[in-house]
Amino acid sequence: MIINVSEGVIGRDVRTDQFVEVQWEVTEEEDHGAVSPEQASRGIMLTVGFFPGLKARIVPLLFQHKGRRILLVDDFVMDIKESASAVSDSASPAGIILFADRKTDIKPVLQTIEYAFPEETFIVGDGGSKFLYRSGSRNNITRTPDSSCAAVALIFARDRNRPLGTGETQFHVMLSTGISPVGYTYRAVSVKCNKSSTWLTASRETLLEHLDGQAILEDIYDELGDRIQYPAFYIGVTKRRRCSVGMESVRRMQFHEFHEVLGGNEEYLFVNSIGIKTGEPFHFYMSDSKAALSSCNKVSDNLRQLKLDCDCRNNHVSDGGCFCNKRKVFGGIIFSCCGRGDSFFGHPGVDSSPFLNNFPGVSFGGTYCAGEIGRGNLKLYDQDNEEGGLIHCSQHVYSAVYLVMSYCPPPTPQQ
Repeated sequence: MIINVSEGVIGRDVRTDQFVEVQWEVTEEEDHGAVSPEQASRGIMLTVGFFPGLKARIVPLLFQHKGRRILLVDDFVMDIKESASAVSDSASPAGIILFADRKTDIKPVLQTIEYAFPEETFIVGDGGSKFLYRSGSRNNITRTPDSSCAAVALIFARDRNRPLGTGETQFHVMLSTGISPVGYTYRAVSVKCNKSSTWLTASRETLLEHLDGQAILEDIYDELGDRIQYPAFYIGVTKRRRCSVGMESVRRMQFHEFHEVLGGNEEYLFVNSIGIKTGEPFHFYMSDSKAALSSCNKVSDNLRQLKLDCDCRNNHVSDGGCFCNKRKVFGGIIFSCCGRGDSFFGHPGVDSSPFLNNFPGVSFGGTYCAGEIGRGNLKLYDQDNEEGGLIHCSQHVYSAVYLVMSYCPPPTPQQ
């Protein structure tokens, strides 16, 4: 069991039976702890699921809290593999739902997970929340007295001992983006880091001199002109990293990671989080409700195609097997950015509409979060790598991640 303290809930209200998207309105008193949790306006989204042919396990990501905070990422990945191997014929799970503490920089963890597991393993979740968990399984995971939990993974592994006649549960991940690129491509020149932010200067191809934070932001404002309507700004940094787990071979991989722009002055551009190196290219992005709405429509089209595929298979009869009225979508989960919702789109229900319009009556729900996780690559943002090679992108901003589940029973002999 995992309890995730989110930024809001998406689901069907038990009192009215109406589907709602509710974001918490945190007052100044609540933010400073003057209001107790019992007095605050909140709600609960309860998700209970059964996945035929799969086993679920909970695996924590621990960190050493004595001295410098060190995430035990290699141990985390090996624990996931061992948990999957204990019940499955594969060390790679079918999927991972990940919840990370908001104090944890989940980016390097996602890099290692991307290296460790094949593309078929789905990865979704909330990269900036609070959580509690309790596991009833007897995993061989030992927590030492000087370690604490930084994240927790709910993994799904194919059951090697599944009962005869059990079909296959399939997962489909889709992403609605909510940002648009703006301005030039820059390269980091002078980079300084503290515990939670990065200060940098940059260069761009058409200029010889280095640009400070104020000059970079003026470039962006000039590019936007009168389109500035107080958007949130981010830089998307393309990073090359050497990845490995334990004694496994090292592989060079590329990642596109977002850092929120905090501001700039006549010396530096300030962005949140760390992990940017000198020479790495980056591009500016801004929150964009029109792009998000267009992306939601694409998700709806993809779900409509999934529905048509299910209908097509359900009406198909092959030699020795009948598939009539068999395969169907039975549930969906959404992780949506807390920056979206009614105030972002101008009207409610946008993020939930792609699923509800295509699968009315099917169980669906989720949460608003700060750092939505959805395994993918840079092509999700309609961009390609000019230098070639795949660029992974697993944590997003102003996006909505959809995990859709379908079930296909085994073929039965034709009567």
